Amino acid sequence: MAKSRRSRRPRTTLLLLVLASVTIITLDARGGFHRVISGMKSASADAFAPVRSAVNDVTQPVGSFLAGSVHYGAVRQQNQRLQAEIDHLKMQERSAADTEQAMKQLSALLNLPFVGNLQNVPAEVTNYGTSDFAATIDIGVGRDQGVQLDMPVVGAGGLVGQVVQANHDTATVRLVTDGQSVVGARYGPPPGSLAVLNGQGSGKPLDADLVPTNTPLAVGETFVTSGLQGALFPAGIPVAKVVSSKTGATASQESVALQPAADLPHLRYVSVLLSYGPSP
Repeated sequence: MAKSRRSRRPRTTLLLLVLASVTIITLDARGGFHRVISGMKSASADAFAPVRSAVNDVTQPVGSFLAGSVHYGAVRQQNQRLQAEIDHLKMQERSAADTEQAMKQLSALLNLPFVGNLQNVPAEVTNYGTSDFAATIDIGVGRDQGVQLDMPVVGAGGLVGQVVQANHDTATVRLVTDGQSVVGARYGPPPGSLAVLNGQGSGKPLDADLVPTNTPLAVGETFVTSGLQGALFPAGIPVAKVVSSKTGATASQESVALQPAADLPHLRYVSVLLSYGPSP
């Protein structure tokens, strides 16, 4: 009996295999096999979709970060190169502007109408020394070139200041805006009225003493050096131009603010008037 059951099992197994083979062949012939496999794949994909999504959520930012890290260095280097190029172009632009400004000032020094026949020596400005009250420049000529104390210094536009220190080949000039600067001046129709212009410090306007109350002064009107006997400066050099003028309720004179005629903040070259000063 047991032997009979064992003999039926192989036949049953064989029959199942044959049926399965026929079924697969039939499904394959009709395209059903692919549909079954596709369905199985779809079911598997649906089952693993949450897991894959979670993995992607973790791996994609990491991948993006790594890729960004690789590209960030290149982008940064490119930005640095671009910035260096911009800085270079700006430097060239500034250099060109400085050269043009220097050429204009040098050309102007060759034909200053207020210098006349006075002997002078041109000089390059080498340094600015300014504070709230003081205003000076250093120039590249000195005693070896005939420069002495108290000699006037002029530039394009007008009076710059006065030599207050002279070394062998350098000198220091007190600008007209310096708090210790005092310049005798004239204004108005010839022969002109007298006034005294006082410096107030670097970048600040000059003020005027001795201008009577209610004196009509137009904005832009020029005050020139007086050239009185014993004056420190020759006559007729532009010193400053009127910016504003007003009379206070109890004032005995006009309150006048003036801007230097020379472009003091941008001085590159000046001339020292050698023939108007003490003998060497």
